[in-house]
Amino acid sequence: MIKKQAILDLDRRTRLGMVEAIWGENKSVDQIVAILQTFEGEGEMTLVTRIGEEKADKITPIFDSAVFHPDARCLTLGKPLDENPQFGEVIVIGGGTSDLLIASEAELALRWHGIKTELLLDVGVAGLHRLLSRLEMLREAKVLIACAGMEGALPTILAGLTSQPVIGVPVSVGYGVSCGGRTALEGMLASCSPGLVVVNIDNGYGAAMAALRILKS
Repeated sequence: MIKKQAILDLDRRTRLGMVEAIWGENKSVDQIVAILQTFEGEGEMTLVTRIGEEKADKITPIFDSAVFHPDARCLTLGKPLDENPQFGEVIVIGGGTSDLLIASEAELALRWHGIKTELLLDVGVAGLHRLLSRLEMLREAKVLIACAGMEGALPTILAGLTSQPVIGVPVSVGYGVSCGGRTALEGMLASCSPGLVVVNIDNGYGAAMAALRILKS
């Protein structure tokens, strides 16, 4: 059997200002280790997304600078970029604790790029007063990332109450017709709040990179 070697984007940070991210869920331990060894040899930092504890436990001992972040289900290699105050702050919001995994992925990806972040959970529309009481704080952020499952109403409400960019992340939680986040996705796409940006289901990393592009524009 011919082993296919991964073709890596070693120039992404220089070209786009983004750290290379590796999708870990469908890669074997050996594949991830080989990729990380290449990046380490090039002096590049790396982020591995969607990686479970069992897989991470086999990888982290191989690298001195590898750290597993269980809340985000991500592994990092190297040191994060220094926080750059000129970009301001991104607040990552979750409707409830069920959104923690996706919200944490977005928050970690931003911190890894030197962006100041804050993670705010349990402000979903089921108790709208919890969100309204935080509006003053939210309006101080440069960008808002809102993660929500069920009907996915949180980003629409935020985009109608705040002036800064809002990025909606549909989350694959909810009963029956929530359809693994599909209802939240379609609700966000059909939002009547103008200018709401929406990424794919559970794509916390993608939301973070959209925020990064906004901040650097």
